Amino acid sequence: MNKTKGAIAVFLGAASFGILSTFVKKAYAQGYNLGEVTGIQALLGVVFLWLAWLLIKNSQQQKKSQTPLSPKWKIYLSGVSTGMVSILYYKCVELVPASLAIVLLMQYIWIGQIIELVFFKVKPQLSQIIVIIAILAGTVFATGMIEEPLESFSLLGIGYGMLAATAYSVFMIVNGRVGNDYHPIHKSAMMISGALFLIMVTLQPFSLFGSETFMGILPYGMLLSIFGTVIPPLLFAYGMPKVGYSLGAVLSAVELPVAVCMSYLVLQESVSWVKWIGVIFILLTIFWKNNLKTNS
Repeated sequence: MNKTKGAIAVFLGAASFGILSTFVKKAYAQGYNLGEVTGIQALLGVVFLWLAWLLIKNSQQQKKSQTPLSPKWKIYLSGVSTGMVSILYYKCVELVPASLAIVLLMQYIWIGQIIELVFFKVKPQLSQIIVIIAILAGTVFATGMIEEPLESFSLLGIGYGMLAATAYSVFMIVNGRVGNDYHPIHKSAMMISGALFLIMVTLQPFSLFGSETFMGILPYGMLLSIFGTVIPPLLFAYGMPKVGYSLGAVLSAVELPVAVCMSYLVLQESVSWVKWIGVIFILLTIFWKNNLKTNS
């Protein structure tokens, strides 16, 4: 039952994450920059999460007086991966279509396997290698590389997308291994605080503190913080320890069709039938991978 609840949480968190690129594109169209978009998302996310934790803190301490074992600094530091995902992914969204950006982000599935091999000595099985090859093949279709010349793509944008996928892999692995003895809201608040610190130091979006800029970007910030900073980390913090990285990565695949549909319906981006074939092929590959793991 706990695993089922965890799976539902990860699924909903990923679906929420899938709509972000559409709102980011909208914010860019209004003239806001990368630092302002990522900064307002993290800033409001920190406010929401810490307020939520303060509201339930006393009741949680009454239920569980045991002191958490994990040092808090590790959780704050792990928030760096969350901040890096936002910075790199939103920079990618700035340079390429939203439907392409999410396909690039989905490469975290095989990048995560490499990270687990290098750092945790988890060797991929033959079936996992086949999955990686299949996802790469599907990516060729989903990105439109077959239909359009290479010169039509922003290589810099693709690079940011691959870096975002790497950061997302680290985020998911870390989320399943660090701070699981804390309440999910408390853990998420600390992680997003770490992300906010990274964004403020690297991008320095101090223009946010001007009343005109703050009020103008606030509607986008509310959407981005709720669907990108509050809901996904909270649901992942609850669900990932219960389902593990492998199943969590599979469930997170829902963000791909959500993002592509949003870019098609809201942004009116061109999504040809060839790209849809690639998207469907990637999803089928991910589900096949899950069935292999379940039956093994």
